[in-house]
Amino acid sequence: MSNRGAKEMVRSVVGYPKDIIGVKLLDRTSIVGDEALQKKSYVNLHFPLEDGVLKEASEKDTQAARELIQHVISLSKPQPGDRVCGIVGVPARASISNKNQLLRITDELMSFSMVVSEPFMVAYGLNKLTNAIIIDIGAGTIDICAMKGTIPGPEEQITLMKAGNHIDSFLANAITESYPDVQITPQLAQKIKDQYGFVGQPQQDIVVNLRSGGKPRPHEITKEVQMACETIVSDIIENVEQLITTFDPEDQEEAVSNIILAGGGSRLAGLDGLLANSLQEYGQVNVVRVSDPIFSGCAGALKMATELPVDYWNQVGDVIGS
Repeated sequence: MSNRGAKEMVRSVVGYPKDIIGVKLLDRTSIVGDEALQKKSYVNLHFPLEDGVLKEASEKDTQAARELIQHVISLSKPQPGDRVCGIVGVPARASISNKNQLLRITDELMSFSMVVSEPFMVAYGLNKLTNAIIIDIGAGTIDICAMKGTIPGPEEQITLMKAGNHIDSFLANAITESYPDVQITPQLAQKIKDQYGFVGQPQQDIVVNLRSGGKPRPHEITKEVQMACETIVSDIIENVEQLITTFDPEDQEEAVSNIILAGGGSRLAGLDGLLANSLQEYGQVNVVRVSDPIFSGCAGALKMATELPVDYWNQVGDVIGS
């Protein structure tokens, strides 16, 4: 999202042609996002993010991260001479090394940049800055943050490594175990999760066409979808319980009435109700989803970027540039 109206979601993947035929088909040397996934038969895919932060595996991963960020910046159509300032979200418990690695790349591409905790960006955008708990369920991580009227510190934030990607992988394996002849990939499992994902009691049977021996046939996968989606629930509950106790006793009642679900994973049907029921011994629990789970973090970052002069960004997160 940018202050010029750009608003795009880009898959964090970069594709490079496998050979000269791929270069001819693409008429370029790399592609980014959904287009790369669609053309994976003739490109090598690189996912530069792992567990919500940049990989440190190879120069190719760094190059892919640079091309991904450069592509995202280009979507806001900066003009020659523009000063580009950007805020990038990272997991709540991202290490100093993770942040510095990202800042080294953004410093090449922007005039000034900051990395900041993703759940804090959600809270800022919603103006939920005190006595609230943010649960941001992304692809690589789930980040949980206790907002107490200050910039949250490490003891007020938790990062869980089992998130959307974990559900996709678990679901693909569960379907393979139930139907060994079915052809299934994590990408296909993700599409199934996005359309049918739920926790708790199923509202209806889930039947999808899956290919077996190249032929599409209907398969009932309600149990598999439920098991996969519920793998993240117990960890969320356990860590929310831990954060509740960090609030002052007189503030805990208000905190449990302000539990906010954000991120793509917040769209799982029944998740808000299941969490509220599981936490009811803590008082009058209220769990709500943000209205725009995909862009709520971006919206908070953009609000922060436009409200807060750049000179003050270093009071919120780690910065680089001039």
